[in-house]
Amino acid sequence: MAGILFVLPSVFILLGLSAVYVTFGTLPWVYSVFYGLKAAVVAIVILALIRIGKKSLQGPLHYAVAVLSFTGIYFLNVPFPYIILGTIGLALLLLKFSPALIAAKKDAAKTAADENGYYLNRDSVVAGTGFNPLRLLKQISLFLLLWIIPFGLFYSFAADFSFWNQLSLFFTKAAFVTFGGAYAVLPYVAQVAVEKLGWLSGGEMIDGLALGETTPGPLIMVLAFVGFMAGYNHAGGSLLAGAAGLFITSFYTFLPCFLFILAGAPMIERTRQNTQVKAALGLVTAAVVGVVLNLAVYFGRAVAFPDGVSLAATDWFSLIWIMISFVAMYRFRIGMITWIGISAAAGLAHYLTIEGLYYAALTVDDLLTR
Repeated sequence: MAGILFVLPSVFILLGLSAVYVTFGTLPWVYSVFYGLKAAVVAIVILALIRIGKKSLQGPLHYAVAVLSFTGIYFLNVPFPYIILGTIGLALLLLKFSPALIAAKKDAAKTAADENGYYLNRDSVVAGTGFNPLRLLKQISLFLLLWIIPFGLFYSFAADFSFWNQLSLFFTKAAFVTFGGAYAVLPYVAQVAVEKLGWLSGGEMIDGLALGETTPGPLIMVLAFVGFMAGYNHAGGSLLAGAAGLFITSFYTFLPCFLFILAGAPMIERTRQNTQVKAALGLVTAAVVGVVLNLAVYFGRAVAFPDGVSLAATDWFSLIWIMISFVAMYRFRIGMITWIGISAAAGLAHYLTIEGLYYAALTVDDLLTR
């Protein structure tokens, strides 16, 4: 119930915002609001990169993995799942041949202090949570049943089954490789949905992240916006198809999450004190840092250099507002939601200023002509 109610409000709020976005997004004043939001979103991603990096990069090996991860996804266009699988493979090799190199650092005092600060901690005994093979089999069977039902419905009633099949399979895959949260999976989604499948543009992807930041619930809800735009654009501008895309994306994004928690938690409990598992996951998280860096570069280039990286093509307002946003949220600790509102107002003010100067110039030109 907690999981469903955590997600459900965001689904309907994002549905409304997405419908407003595609209906009124081309209006100049609405476009100007998103113009200011995009720069703030880039700064938010940079802040996320710094937070993840501080926790994850614990030594030269982690930095090297992060650099290799960024190089692979940015320059070589290696898919995100392959980066994760490659990192896991590297971790297994190091654990076998050089365990000292990958060993996780332990701070017993800090760990004990962290644990004792919570009502539920490592010493808690929760009844009925032990590993049970029969229960695991039932849970996986139920998951497969719920997973396959929409395929049957689309096959029976949808005019274009191939599109909905592709959408469902893609977001199922995205859910299964979401190591590191929304900021880690977004580059993979952008890589496929924007660059390969053309479901939406890079600018719309950034707008979706801005909408995701303004809604309650998890940031991964931005994937629901991608699903909305995919259905909307595929059907030639149909809000109904967009809504179907949003709901099916939300379903396939979060269904695996429930499986991981309900079926996977008892197994994770068994590995909690396993230093080798922790070391391997630490290396995976370092790879995620490189992926998030790719996201920051991808968004930053699209916002500040929309027509190519050059001095002449620089969007100076966006570039300056990215820097202002970063300083405001990092140095002065201004809340993210507050700054999103300020950024929207800044984009609108920029539009009104430019419009005012434009009409003033026309007026002067008209007076001089007369």
